[in-house]
Amino acid sequence: MLNTNQDAIGGYLELELPQAVHQLHRDAIKFQSARAALHALLLAGRPKRVWLPKYICNAIPEVLFTLDIECCFYDLDPQMGVAASVNIADNDWLLHVNYFGICGQQQQLLASRFDPSQLIFDHSQAYFSPPGNGLATIYSPRKFFGMPDGGLLLTSLAVAEPEQLDTHSLTRCAHLLARLHSVPEAGYAAFQQAERTLSDSRPLGMSPLSRRLLDSIDGETVRHRRNSNFQFLHSRLKHLNRLPIEPKNIDGPLCYPLLCSATGVRETLLAKRIFVPSYWPEVAERTVAGSIEQDLLANCLPLPCDQRYDQTELLRVVDTLLDQLREN
Repeated sequence: MLNTNQDAIGGYLELELPQAVHQLHRDAIKFQSARAALHALLLAGRPKRVWLPKYICNAIPEVLFTLDIECCFYDLDPQMGVAASVNIADNDWLLHVNYFGICGQQQQLLASRFDPSQLIFDHSQAYFSPPGNGLATIYSPRKFFGMPDGGLLLTSLAVAEPEQLDTHSLTRCAHLLARLHSVPEAGYAAFQQAERTLSDSRPLGMSPLSRRLLDSIDGETVRHRRNSNFQFLHSRLKHLNRLPIEPKNIDGPLCYPLLCSATGVRETLLAKRIFVPSYWPEVAERTVAGSIEQDLLANCLPLPCDQRYDQTELLRVVDTLLDQLREN
């Protein structure tokens, strides 16, 4: 697509961004969001029914409802895979999430259990994991890098890249600039507003701004830092963690997910300005007490391990967490 800025000579200067040497997923179809990528995939394939995990953001089933496609929810097994009781019909698709970027091994098993042409791998939390052996893999680079929007789709289906581009990226940049200029609290309301503007899943092409930002990412440096930070946190916290984590199978994860039963930890971290997201409160509506999903909802702490930090900051996270656990 034409970037008209390339035809201009002179005038005021833009932000200067480097050109990345190693670009992941170069051949992916680029959308304004991961949910838009899923929307386009569903329009192209028109499955009769799609199976989704109960432990998932409501934005995904909402795409199915928009397209009047039947949605069935399934339970996770203790290894974060698909429960053994799940069977899908010939015209069904099944979507599995590579949670936190730690479920690559589980997805390999799914490709041998189900027909790969019926599998969608949601890598919104696993940008550095390779595409799964299935119908499609979806990525969300904005969960890993400072970008206002963006979603990527790799698929064997004939899905066209949208002709119409997203034109709202500039309005979603306030929180990115606010965090550079001030403190994270100053940009939080703008971040929430930016998220709301992506609720419409009708497919648009990724904006020129987001494409350029994505092109500037040094992916290998980011991958290395995330891996190193994850390994450090695991070395300090694995004795507390009830999640099945095999570090050698993990590459560039979203976060370090710590599953441990303790009260007040999230609140203590917040009081120390250590911000830990909650995935996802709406899951409570479709799960039962004692389930794996309820355990994750109540007790999983997705600790930051991204490229902004080194062991100095991570020690502060570990010390704060362990101090609180000693008080339980």
